Amino acid sequence: MTSRCHVLIYGQVQGVFFRLATLNEARIRGVVGWVRNLHDGRVEAVFEGERDGVEAMLTFCKQGPRYAIVDKIESQWQQSTRGYVDFTMR
Repeated sequence: MTSRCHVLIYGQVQGVFFRLATLNEARIRGVVGWVRNLHDGRVEAVFEGERDGVEAMLTFCKQGPRYAIVDKIESQWQQSTRGYVDFTMR
């Protein structure tokens, strides 16, 4: 069954390759969706895929790439749209 989760990541998460690392992790896990920087310094993402893959992405986001400092994440499980064919950076 396909799962979907919308995520906001807070902390020192811009300028540390967070989006690129998220893209790579999502593609490894077969998760589709997108990730983008927000003007207020947060990173926002939507993950869709098998529940295990989406949960692995949430675990990744709690730590982020090497130089990231994640203060917290907010996640909201949503109904899957199956509207993505790949994972992209916006």
